[in-house]
Amino acid sequence: MHPDHDVDYGPLAALIGTWKGREGMDVAPEPDGPEENPFYETLVVSPAGDVTNAESQTLIAVHYHQIVRRKSNDKVFHNETGYWIWEPATGAITQTFTIPRGISVIARGTVRQDGNTWIFEVSADASDIGQTPFLQQNARTLRFAHTVEVTGDRMTYSETTLLDIYGRRFEHTDGDTLTRAE
Repeated sequence: MHPDHDVDYGPLAALIGTWKGREGMDVAPEPDGPEENPFYETLVVSPAGDVTNAESQTLIAVHYHQIVRRKSNDKVFHNETGYWIWEPATGAITQTFTIPRGISVIARGTVRQDGNTWIFEVSADASDIGQTPFLQQNARTLRFAHTVEVTGDRMTYSETTLLDIYGRRFEHTDGDTLTRAE
C-alpha cells in the first residue's frame, strides 16, 4: 500500500487533513459508577493509497492517528492509530484500529452522502475485536459502534463501546466536534 495522488479516494477524501477538537466528552466506567472526562484532541488523516487483494478486490485507504488529552491535566489518555478502508466496487467501508491497551478492532459498515455531508457508520462485535488475555478477563469489549459525519471542514463523531467490566456491562461513550486545521 502506498500513497498515490492519482487514487480516487471517494468518500475518504472528506476525512483527509489535520483535525482539532476541544469539546470532547468521554464517559468511562469506574468501580463506583460513570466518570465524565472532558477532553481535547488532534486527529491526523493522510492518504495511504490503494491495494489489491487476491487480484480481484481493490481497496482504497487513509491512515489516521488520534491523540486525546484530558482537559483536567493535559495527559494523553487515548492514542489510536488505524485505517479507514473503502471498497469502490461495493461501497463498503471498514475501520481498523489499534490502541495500546491491547485491543485491535475491525469495524464494518456503510458510508453515504446526505446533501454535502458524508456519514460513516461502522460497528464490530466481539468476534471482530482482538484483546489481550488480561482484558478478556477484566475489561472485555463486547461491541463497538462509531458514527462520523463530515461537512466541509467540520467533523462530528460519536462512539459507544460496550464493556463487561467491574462485574457489569457498561456503555463507554466518546464524542466530539472537530475542525479541519490543515
